[in-house]
Amino acid sequence: MSVELPFAPVDEIIRRNAGDLRVSAEAAEELARRIQHRGASIATGAAEQATADGRKTLMAADFGVNGTPDKDALELPIAPVDRIARLDIDDTYRVAMDARVALATILEAYADSVAAAAATLARHAERRTIKAEDVEMYYELEQYFE
Repeated sequence: MSVELPFAPVDEIIRRNAGDLRVSAEAAEELARRIQHRGASIATGAAEQATADGRKTLMAADFGVNGTPDKDALELPIAPVDRIARLDIDDTYRVAMDARVALATILEAYADSVAAAAATLARHAERRTIKAEDVEMYYELEQYFE
């Protein structure tokens, strides 16, 4: 699975949670990979919901989002999120624009949570830089951050 998500917006999400800490390029790359994996998994569940409803178009409601989130408030770009949504689902599915925005909203909130935890871990390690190992460590300790 290649990374579809550009690292710059992911880096920005980490920085808004980092405070005075620096962010390594590897941390942004690792989080982008994790976001992509999560997004593909969520889209698979949404496709199953659409199929159960007799549709081949994914809607925001399939992602558990009611209404249309504001895409202008998002850091993550919609086009790569659309490609992420299609990674593990059949090519016959379409992804409505409100579904793309809904998925981007979910993934950005997820990225914010991981980035905040990675910042906490970097501070705990008494480092001034958030590294990929902080993102990886979050997944090992995820149950303690909930």
